[in-house]
Amino acid sequence: MNIAVLASGGLDSAVLVAEFLGEGRVVQPMYIRFGLAWEETEEAHLRRFLDTLPNAGLQPLVTLELPVADTYGSHWSLSADDVPDAHTPDEAVYLPGRNLLLLAKSSIWCALNEYPVIALGTLKGNPFADSSREFFGDVGALVHTAVDHQLEIATPFSELDKSQVLERGRHLQLQHTFSCINPAAGVHCGRCNKCAERQRAFADASIDDLTTYADR
Repeated sequence: MNIAVLASGGLDSAVLVAEFLGEGRVVQPMYIRFGLAWEETEEAHLRRFLDTLPNAGLQPLVTLELPVADTYGSHWSLSADDVPDAHTPDEAVYLPGRNLLLLAKSSIWCALNEYPVIALGTLKGNPFADSSREFFGDVGALVHTAVDHQLEIATPFSELDKSQVLERGRHLQLQHTFSCINPAAGVHCGRCNKCAERQRAFADASIDDLTTYADR
């Protein structure tokens, strides 16, 4: 019944945590700090959202440090320069090796703490190779080889789009979730690629968007 969830503070992983709690599971949310420009604001939103959920089964947030500055260099995710705006394609927000990095450390934590499943909020249509079923299967096999731990990597939303996930979580306090890559004064900028994606999802699901945006 125990399951770890890689929780970014965004809509998808937030709804995922809530759904597992609703199933009566013990849920361990995990946040990986890479040192990206938006993480301080993102983590603060995540903690506020988790505080709105029932306490039964919800474990305190685990945070793991995995700095990428020495690897990413001057990448926009660190420098906050030339952040992909609302008119850019999804490919523009790709973070090299994102899921590999997320799973590298969290999977070892799961092995050491005897969690058999780790879940991600990966959605249908994700264009990146490190979000494929084959990739997750390969990582699970590597974990078993490396630390002799049987780990399932679950992606329950892989056949859903963001508006469908949003519909499943319409009863939640989603105004406390965070989807921005260029926050301003602790809130969504309203102009970046991820803000635009969030706004479209709320519109497609016909749900009132209570998110605070800096530009409105």
